[in-house]
Amino acid sequence: MNVRRSAAALAASAVLCVGVAPAALADTAPPASPSAPPVIPSGLYGKNDPMYDGVWRQSFALLAQDTVGVKPAVQAVDWLVGQQCANGSFPAFRADTGKDCDATAYIDSNATAAAVQALTALGGHGDSVKKAVAWLKSVQNEDGGWSSNPGGAMDSGTDANSTALVISALTAAGEKPADTKSKAGKTPYEALLSFQLGCAAEPAADRGAFAYQPVDGKLLANGDATAAAALAGLGTGSAVVPSGTDTPAAALTCPAAGAADPVAAAQGAAGYLAEALKKDGHLTAVTPGSDQPTPDTGNTVDAVIALAAAGHKQSAAGALEWLKANSAQWANGSPAALGTLILAAHATGTDPKSFGGTDLVAALNATGPAPQGPDTDATTVKDDSSDGQNLWWIIGAGGAAGVGIGILLSGRRKKNQL
Repeated sequence: MNVRRSAAALAASAVLCVGVAPAALADTAPPASPSAPPVIPSGLYGKNDPMYDGVWRQSFALLAQDTVGVKPAVQAVDWLVGQQCANGSFPAFRADTGKDCDATAYIDSNATAAAVQALTALGGHGDSVKKAVAWLKSVQNEDGGWSSNPGGAMDSGTDANSTALVISALTAAGEKPADTKSKAGKTPYEALLSFQLGCAAEPAADRGAFAYQPVDGKLLANGDATAAAALAGLGTGSAVVPSGTDTPAAALTCPAAGAADPVAAAQGAAGYLAEALKKDGHLTAVTPGSDQPTPDTGNTVDAVIALAAAGHKQSAAGALEWLKANSAQWANGSPAALGTLILAAHATGTDPKSFGGTDLVAALNATGPAPQGPDTDATTVKDDSSDGQNLWWIIGAGGAAGVGIGILLSGRRKKNQL
């Protein structure tokens, strides 16, 4: 769903002056402060510096809790609402909410889209959602899409990830993306589908995938962009309602019906993801200092959610089992990672309180203020079906809290991925 994909990855690369694509930051924690440790607001989930991902991780934590019937703490919801700027946008994070966002704030369309999804799901925040939606519409590019940092120093133009995330947010808020036209009369879908690798793409296995942005004029298959685009095309966000439908995912239909049909394009994207997962049960990415691909846990979670949304749970089954066995270190103490895993479990009809021997809900609750209601203990949720399962996911909460979360921290990916 992020993650991911994020202002966090962009801001981190800008601060560090790294000459690598943001993909390289996919599973790397943001750098620790060279001076005093960061002050973590009491209502915020997670213990790592929120500078790059505060709003994003909070949004996914709250969305995941709501999805599994946990009523979040009031202070946690208030923290998220309080991050909103006067113009309706959300920054990646602002420490001083006593003054409005200024020109130095990293205003983030991705964080804003995530906050819209979370606040809409929670209910009772119509004014905040309305202002955020109005801001998103106001910064739509002429081609119909969105960049991650509209009008900011890091604005590199429309990208598939940001456009997909905004489409999902608009849909969640009750808007009709097809009617959200730019000044040039372009719709978000026109922009998004321009990033899909069509029937002439080579290798043929990449057909149906989406690119983040063109690289030297060429579209390169990108797992993160593909998963986000699939959800957008299907008219959903990361909180996927479990479906009774389970059919095999198929490759992009050629001649491509998806050229003007978001749903057909989304199904083609699902076909690409299903095929990419077959080899190892996970997606891969190239990390800093290596010329070999390694498992990409974050985007594998996103792929599972996208396949479930498309009605292809069986195609996601192998990846889901791989995540159960291999995602513990990646998700350790990270609200966004734990939240995304909960959303993947929910979308596939899997019990998030028994995920590879771990209670994901309890682990998520333990990263922030205790939820409301009678079940305020971090090891219980509203339906109280926890049976004291192993909570080793919680131990060492600071170890990986800043890792990439697929759509969260890898959404700026420009490299080719499998």
